[in-house]
Amino acid sequence: MGQQFVWRLQSRFSSIRRASVILQHLRMSKHTETAEVLLERRGCAGVITLNRPKLLNALTLNMIRQIYPQLKKWERDPDTFLIIIKGAGGKAFCAGGDIKALSEAKKAGQTLSQDLFREEYILNNAIASCQKPYVALIDGITMGGGVGLSVHGQFRVATERSLFAMPETGIGLFPDVGGGYFLPRLQGKLGYFLALTGFRLKGRDVHRAGIATHFVDSEKLHVLEEELLALKSPSAEDVAGVLESYHAKSKMGQDKSIIFEEHMDKINSCFSANTVEQILENLRQDGSPFAMEQIKVINKISPASLKITKAAHGGALQKTLQEVLTMEYRLTQACMEGDSGSQTLEGERDSVEDVPEPVFSDTLAEKIQALVLIDKDQTPKWKPMI
Repeated sequence: MGQQFVWRLQSRFSSIRRASVILQHLRMSKHTETAEVLLERRGCAGVITLNRPKLLNALTLNMIRQIYPQLKKWERDPDTFLIIIKGAGGKAFCAGGDIKALSEAKKAGQTLSQDLFREEYILNNAIASCQKPYVALIDGITMGGGVGLSVHGQFRVATERSLFAMPETGIGLFPDVGGGYFLPRLQGKLGYFLALTGFRLKGRDVHRAGIATHFVDSEKLHVLEEELLALKSPSAEDVAGVLESYHAKSKMGQDKSIIFEEHMDKINSCFSANTVEQILENLRQDGSPFAMEQIKVINKISPASLKITKAAHGGALQKTLQEVLTMEYRLTQACMEGDSGSQTLEGERDSVEDVPEPVFSDTLAEKIQALVLIDKDQTPKWKPMI
């Protein structure tokens, strides 16, 4: 009788323990599902996980407001030696900003566009100036806002699943998040080509173009991350050494030809023109299948966006990243019909000269509404100011 009582008591305690463990897992699961971004201190590193996999980890203002202060805190922390940023879900690092939220906020008369762009660019600048090694694992779709979270960092690791693009001209905007800084600095006129057409780079080509600093097979990313986390007081050179070792071992896609290489002569000659009209004329005169395809692409894009992109990128080589971000902030507010005024990245008087300030008759919110992102009819009705 006594043994039976003890057995029942142990069984009951075991049941309670199992229930407690299950509830704990459910609470953790719920937290993981609802948190838009996870910020963890692991090993020697601070780890940022963009956690909106169902929405391809699209960047929100709330995420920016969590990432920025934590990034600055880790940068000051003597026990944090590097920062890793990655996306959840396996499909995307970050597919861009939450454009639908911007459109809805504009209709509701809210100031989200001012806050989001301003704080996003401040974060981009903080990433570029970060004093700790910053490693972005750009596995999957990396566009728009996702580019801003990665390309300004010291290390960018692409995989065969990486898909890079700056497709902003297709929604009546322009390649921002510092696009005016890093795109013109790519080889030849590749950056102008990517900016105007939204052309997509895939896999190893993301590294070959200079967007990524390293290429690693996606199945090795987890092991790579664990090795980085296990480093003891690593320097930037130590981090680079680990990344280089994995890059050297990767053979995936190594024998494939560079997708843009065969067209680089055409890209350099056609996209070196001073105006969008001359670029189109150069493409017509070229007449190759590649050139004619680019004409089709460009003809679907907002002419105003093409103009402002070309103008903004034209003098960017002489500007610092912060100056470019300041310029881009003013331009985004003009696109949203906001008051760009004299605001700069730091909120001081604008000192950037010769920045075009267009007034569009078609607001960005209207453009977005007409596109695949929301209505899916893909019939934008541009009202170009040309």
